[in-house]
Amino acid sequence: MIDRNTIKLLRIPFSFFLMPLFLFALSQAETILFPGAILSFLVIHFLVYPASNGYNSYIDRDEDSIGGIEKPPMPTKKLFYLTIFMDSLALILASVFVSLLFAFCLALYIAASRAYSSRLIRLKKYAIPGFLVVTIFQGAFTYYMSIVGITGGTLPWDKPTMYILLGCSFQIAGAYPLTQIYQHQQDLRDGVVTLSYKLGYRGTFFFTGLMFILCNIFYYLYFESIDSGTVFFIIQLFFLPVVAYFGYWFYLVNQDTRNASFKNTMRMNWIAGLCMNSCFLVLIIINYFR
Repeated sequence: MIDRNTIKLLRIPFSFFLMPLFLFALSQAETILFPGAILSFLVIHFLVYPASNGYNSYIDRDEDSIGGIEKPPMPTKKLFYLTIFMDSLALILASVFVSLLFAFCLALYIAASRAYSSRLIRLKKYAIPGFLVVTIFQGAFTYYMSIVGITGGTLPWDKPTMYILLGCSFQIAGAYPLTQIYQHQQDLRDGVVTLSYKLGYRGTFFFTGLMFILCNIFYYLYFESIDSGTVFFIIQLFFLPVVAYFGYWFYLVNQDTRNASFKNTMRMNWIAGLCMNSCFLVLIIINYFR
């Protein structure tokens, strides 16, 4: 039997924070194969992401706060076997009901996730490689993988594609160090030197701000290149609450670094998640229901 703590460590609600790029891809897809799109969404957010979270929890055996759980329970072998089952089921469903290319993309994502956490490779313990694997695979690669699942095809390799993929990766590049900011000591005890630790508390905020500026530049270039410049300014309206809280949080951390806490990090995640998911849902409505 699968116990409650094992399910808890999958951190299924955390998939909400990783949902924006799939919705963004859905809003920009030229064609939608609805059965494949729906199944792709379910496989990514309810199998692959939770399995990745669970595997990371099983390997790390965190005693302090982790993303989405303030006091995580200790994992058991059940969690490991459940993550293997979920990943296997995801690949089978993708292969049979979506496409082999989508299944291949999932396999690459799963392999990158395992390499990030695994004690044998452990990319997460290196500041730059860990940062790059997350920003690439949770950014540009996730957008591409989502398009494959939604449309049954691939993206053309042109300037608009380059702009949007770079924008997606810079969006994750900005968010990722902020998720590490409250875990410096916990990570160090586990031999993990994160980019946020290297940058320091204030440096993390400056770096995140720079990444979000670059993200916005590439989103602007993308929407201008497809003659949809107005959409870019709609996105900025949804960014405003995120920027406002980001500035307020930076002020608090500047006053006292203890404000770089789990509670404030999760508040930032929720504000960003709500704003960005809402934003891309509005873009879906604009593009398909006008």
